[in-house]
Amino acid sequence: MSPVEFALVLISALLHAGWSASIKGSRDPLVFNLLQELPVIVLAAVTLPFVEWSEIPAPVWRWLALTSVAHAYYFYWMSLAYEHGDLTLVYPIARSTPALLPLLAVPLFGEPVSAGGALGIAVVVGGMWLVHLGPRLGWRDFGSPAARYAYLTLAATVGYSLADKGAMAGLAQAPWSSPIPRAVAYFLLLSATSAVIFIPLALRRRSLRQVVSAARTDLGTATAAWAASFLGYGLILKAFETAPASYVVAVRQTSVIFTVLLGVSQLRERPGRPRVVGSLLTVACVALIALFGT
Repeated sequence: MSPVEFALVLISALLHAGWSASIKGSRDPLVFNLLQELPVIVLAAVTLPFVEWSEIPAPVWRWLALTSVAHAYYFYWMSLAYEHGDLTLVYPIARSTPALLPLLAVPLFGEPVSAGGALGIAVVVGGMWLVHLGPRLGWRDFGSPAARYAYLTLAATVGYSLADKGAMAGLAQAPWSSPIPRAVAYFLLLSATSAVIFIPLALRRRSLRQVVSAARTDLGTATAAWAASFLGYGLILKAFETAPASYVVAVRQTSVIFTVLLGVSQLRERPGRPRVVGSLLTVACVALIALFGT
């Protein structure tokens, strides 16, 4: 990874951690995520008419269909996981993507992974599993509702990471005359299409009256959270244009460190020593990838 790509992903990790903490800290994570769909729909309606649709290659549309489904279920399962469990438990499980992504990204995209990069990925996986453990958490807790939904969120994250990498690699090679940057246009497009799937899923569990009631007090906070997510994911998509997906996703796991800090300082969670050690291992992973992941 180049220094610029590395910086983009690191900033994205910080924004994602703050976004996740705001969801967990809300009164109802599922309704809070529903409220975040409102600015997406408005901005997409205003911006996307300026995109030259004919310049988007056919394979990108296929990747878009896959990532829209994955993103919708990612929001749905993540909301349910936060409803049942702590941020410092759910987030590391859901963000353990480096454990699975290289197994698929290498054969799918032909991405080379150096020995140093592979070691860095292995370290972050070990760190993530250590962070799962709290002072009283045993293996039986991995079957809790929070953990089950977190693992489903992980599966969705792997799916949309691969699809987004394929889409952005295709867009990077295509001609582009739109005033809207590729990454921004793609993010808004996938956000709008995934919202069409996510909203009906969420409304199966929450009534429209609950959403309207929450909007009176939480719409501003949800909009600010969405803005952070928008910027953070735009940076990731930009990095995906040129950087290997395995490295991008691994470096982004520094968000786990930020979420542990936010969980302690803002949500009053008390992670045990294994979670702290796992966070430090994540830092070691980032150093390995930054120095040798080329």
